[in-house]
Amino acid sequence: MAQTFIVKGDVVTNASGNNIGRANFVRVTATADTTGTVLDSDDTQLGQFYLENGDTVILEKNPGDKVTCPTSKASAVGSPRG
Repeated sequence: MAQTFIVKGDVVTNASGNNIGRANFVRVTATADTTGTVLDSDDTQLGQFYLENGDTVILEKNPGDKVTCPTSKASAVGSPRG
């Protein structure tokens, strides 16, 4: 199924504690099976997510929240709806 989104930044490979350009929405695609983590600006873990190789998810986060996701590609995106 095709996804529509607005590209808002460069691709980050294997994000580690990266706020992905202070984006509110981040598109993450796994390049191998992986577990990602979202941390707040104080490095408190907010949650984890699991992706199988090739899976894609769009995360909603606060601008200061950070994403760590080995074996993945992540980029800031926006919604075409608003």
